[in-house]
Amino acid sequence: MNVTFSLLAKNVTKTAFRNSSYSCKVLVVGGGTGGCATAAKLSRILKKNELIIIEPSDKHYYQPLFTLVGGGISTLSEAGKSMRDVLPANAVWLKDSAAEFNPGENSVTTQRGHSIKYEYLLIATGLQTDYDKIPGLEAGLSGDTGVCSNYSAKYVELTYKALKNFESGNAIFTYPNTPVKCPGAPQKICYITDHYLRKVGKRDKAAVIYNTSLPVIFGVKKYADALWEICAERQIQVNLRTNLVEVRPDSREAVFQNLDNPDKMTTLKYSMLHVTPPMSTPAALQNCSELTNEAGFVDVNKLTLQSVRFANVFAIGDCSSTPNSKTAAAAAAQCQVVFKNMESVMKNTPATANYDGYASCPLVTGYDRCILAEFDYNLTPLETFPFNQGKELKSMYLMKKMLMPPLYWTLMLNGFWNGPAAVRNLLHLKFSQK
Repeated sequence: MNVTFSLLAKNVTKTAFRNSSYSCKVLVVGGGTGGCATAAKLSRILKKNELIIIEPSDKHYYQPLFTLVGGGISTLSEAGKSMRDVLPANAVWLKDSAAEFNPGENSVTTQRGHSIKYEYLLIATGLQTDYDKIPGLEAGLSGDTGVCSNYSAKYVELTYKALKNFESGNAIFTYPNTPVKCPGAPQKICYITDHYLRKVGKRDKAAVIYNTSLPVIFGVKKYADALWEICAERQIQVNLRTNLVEVRPDSREAVFQNLDNPDKMTTLKYSMLHVTPPMSTPAALQNCSELTNEAGFVDVNKLTLQSVRFANVFAIGDCSSTPNSKTAAAAAAQCQVVFKNMESVMKNTPATANYDGYASCPLVTGYDRCILAEFDYNLTPLETFPFNQGKELKSMYLMKKMLMPPLYWTLMLNGFWNGPAAVRNLLHLKFSQK
C-alpha cells in the first residue's frame, strides 16, 4: 500500500497512517541516543525511502542532564528538543512503537497496525521505567509526599522541589534490583543533596542514606574506593544489597528488603525519597524469544553487536545484552561499531569492527565537582585525560555541565561523535597514564 507522507521541519518525513505496509532496506526501532546517532550515519549512505525510524515520542531528551535538572542546576527545557529536529533529514519517521518483532520474516508490526518489511534491522528501544512495579510509588510521585525521581521527564522536577522543601529527617536514595540506564545517577543525586543541605545549613538535621541492591557502591574498584571515602567524609550511610519494595506515601515510609536475607524487611521513615525505578526492555522485545535472552535483552555478540541468531539484526544501547554499563557514552562508542558492521553485512562481508565495552560515568559529587569514571568490559579504567580521573575535579564538573550537552546535540545525534577514543589515543601519545 502506498502512503503519501507529509513534510516536517528538517525535511524529516513523518506518517501516522494506520494499517499500512512498508518496506525498507534498514529499519531502526527507537529514536533515542543510539538509534538517532546510528540512523544519522546510515542516512548518509542510504536513500530516504530506504531508511525508516520507528519512534513514538514527540520529544527527545538528553537524559544525562536530568541529574542536573534534579539538583536545580539545569532546566528541563534545556534537556529536551523536538524529535523531528534531531532525527536525520534523509529518513522516514514512523511515529509509532513496535508491537511485535518477527525476525524470521524480516518484519516488525507496530502498535498502530503497520507492517514493515526490512532487509536489515537495528534495535535501539532502550529501557522502560517500571514505576508501577513498586507498590505505592506512583501514588507517592503524584502528590506532595517528598517522593521524587530523576529518571523521568514527568517526575524529574519533583527532585529540586523536595530538596527545597526538606527541613529534617531521612533523605533516602535507592538503586533497584534490575539493570538500569546510567547506573551512577542514583548516587549522583545523593551527593548533590548532601552538598545542597550543607549550603543551606540543614545538613546537621538530615540523615543521608543510599540504599543499593548491588553488592558494591560502584563496579570499578578505583572509583569505588574514591566514593567510599566521600561517603565516609560526608557521613552518608550506604547499605548494600538493600532493595526498595514498597512506598507508603501517606505515612512517609519506605520498605526495604535485604537481598541476602529476603525474609528481612526494614521500614524507614523519610522526608525525601529519591527512587530509581526498576527497568526492563519493552514488552515487544521480551515477548520475542528468538531475538532475546532470558532477561529480555537483545542477544548479541558483545564485540560486533550483531544478533547471535540473525545476521541482518543488530542492537545498540541499553536494550542489548552487552555486559557494559548502560550509558550515553557507551552508545557513542557502540555507534561506529554498529554502523561499520551493518555496512559490511550489506556488502556481504564479515562484521569485524569490535566494541571494547567502553562506558563513561561523570560521577557528579556536588555542585562544583565530579569524578569522571571511564572503563571497559573488564572494569579496567580507560581514562581519556593524562591525569588521575579518580579524584573530584572542578574541570570534570564543568565538562559535564558545559561541554557534554552541546557535544551531544551537535555531534553525537548527527553521527559525528564516536566517543573519546581518538582523543584518548592522541593525548596518551604525549603523556603517560597515571
